[in-house]
Amino acid sequence: MSTVVHDGELLRHPTYTRLLHWGVAIFFLLSLVSGFAIYSPWLFHPLTALFGGGPMTRLLHPWFSLAFVVVFALQILNWFGPMTWTAADRRWMGRLREYVSNADAVEPEYVDFFNAGQKIYFWAIVASALVFFVSGIPMWFPRSFGRTIVSIGYVLHDVAALVMLVGFIVHIYEGTAAQPGTFQSMTRGTVDKRWAWTHHPAWYRRVTGGDPRADYEQALRRVVSNRANRADRADA
Repeated sequence: MSTVVHDGELLRHPTYTRLLHWGVAIFFLLSLVSGFAIYSPWLFHPLTALFGGGPMTRLLHPWFSLAFVVVFALQILNWFGPMTWTAADRRWMGRLREYVSNADAVEPEYVDFFNAGQKIYFWAIVASALVFFVSGIPMWFPRSFGRTIVSIGYVLHDVAALVMLVGFIVHIYEGTAAQPGTFQSMTRGTVDKRWAWTHHPAWYRRVTGGDPRADYEQALRRVVSNRANRADRADA
C-alpha cells in the first residue's frame, strides 16, 4: 500500500512506519487497560469485563505486553538512525525555554527529522519499555523467582508503566493541539510543506532542496497580501 502525496505535501512516514506506530499504540493501550484491571480493585470489575473476565484478563495481559515490546523493538530498529543524538540536539536543548513558550514562529534551521525533545521522549520510552519487559518476567513466572524478586518486579513494572503513560499523554498533546498537522503524518503519512519548514527546517531543506526561511517569508508575505486585499474589498 503506497502513500499518496498531494501537491504541497511531503512524505513524512511511509506505510511500514505508520503500521509500527499504531501497533505500538494499540498494544500499549491494551497492556495499560488490562494492567489497570488487574492491579486496581476499583477498576477490576468494569475493565476485566472488556476482556472476558478476571482470569482471561490475567492471561491476556502478559501477551499484550510482550506484543507491545516486540513491535516497539521493530520501531527502535526503524528509527535508530533519525533518533541518534547529534550536536544540533545539544544546541536545541539550549533553547528549551523558547520552545516550551512558543517564543519563535519557526524552529532553528538545524532541526532535522526529529528535534531533541522528541529524541529524549523516545529514548525514555525505550528505557521504560526495557524495565517494563524485564520486570514482567518474574511476575509472569513467580514460581521460578523468589518472593523478593517478584515484589521488586511489581514496583518496577508499575513505575515503568506510569512513566510510559505520562509520556503517552504528552505525546498525544504534542501531536495534536500543540502542533496542528502532526497527526496527519501518522494517518496519511504526509505533512504540509508549511508544517515541514516550521518544525523541521533542516529536514525540509534536505528533502526539497529549498530554503526553509525563504519559503516561510514568502508564505508570510502572501498571507499579509491576501489579508490586505480582503480588507480593501471590504472597504470598497
